[in-house]
Amino acid sequence: MIGRFLEISIPVDDILESIAFYEKLGFVQAATGETWPHPYAVLTDGRLYLGLHQSSLPALTLTYMQPDLARHAERLRASGFELVDERLDGESFNQASLVDPTGQRITLVEARTFSPLLLDHGQESSLGYFAEYGLPVRDFEAATSFWESLGFISLVETKEPFLRRTLTSDRLNVGLYRTRALRMPVLTFEDVDMKRRLDVLRRKGIELLDDMPDSLDAATNAVIKAPEGTRLLLLSTEPDGAPGQHRLQ
Repeated sequence: MIGRFLEISIPVDDILESIAFYEKLGFVQAATGETWPHPYAVLTDGRLYLGLHQSSLPALTLTYMQPDLARHAERLRASGFELVDERLDGESFNQASLVDPTGQRITLVEARTFSPLLLDHGQESSLGYFAEYGLPVRDFEAATSFWESLGFISLVETKEPFLRRTLTSDRLNVGLYRTRALRMPVLTFEDVDMKRRLDVLRRKGIELLDDMPDSLDAATNAVIKAPEGTRLLLLSTEPDGAPGQHRLQ
């Protein structure tokens, strides 16, 4: 319905500072094109692509690639979706956005803005396995209905370590989180030996925060805050895969 997942687009004030931070975590840069007039960089752990935009991007944005976007926009409107910030005049880089019930922006662009980077199989950052994009919600059903209408599949709701519902797709999972401790979207990473990873991060000089649900043990779970404000939630999982048992392939 919305195309192929491209990147999580992140507004930054100082792109060099943010690049250095993610590289310290084990991300590597991909080659970017000249689509955007502002400073732009893409970093990846081999699975997740983060687009750093030193621009007026309003907030964390999920960006998808959809060829022939002008025609596809008509289909979206016919299906009842409201589009915002449309630029479909043929004289600029075509793009349009949707907004989910939580206020999360989803932007569709007509073409790639970077070249995918082929890394070694099993490549991961110091953070572990990227599990999902976590969205704090109050109304599970409204958010679930919206994402399902875009083609996501709702999985079983879990109550541990906090109330959480995952919606899966072929390239990106979205997690709906109902907890007062998380008030903004997070990038959620998981590992069965997260405690070891946290020790490594401390030795690298990365500050670990406990701004997370009280049900999470600060000895084996943590939050990292990137220079531009992006929050990375690091979760310890059980050997059987819980809580992040639904992984992207």
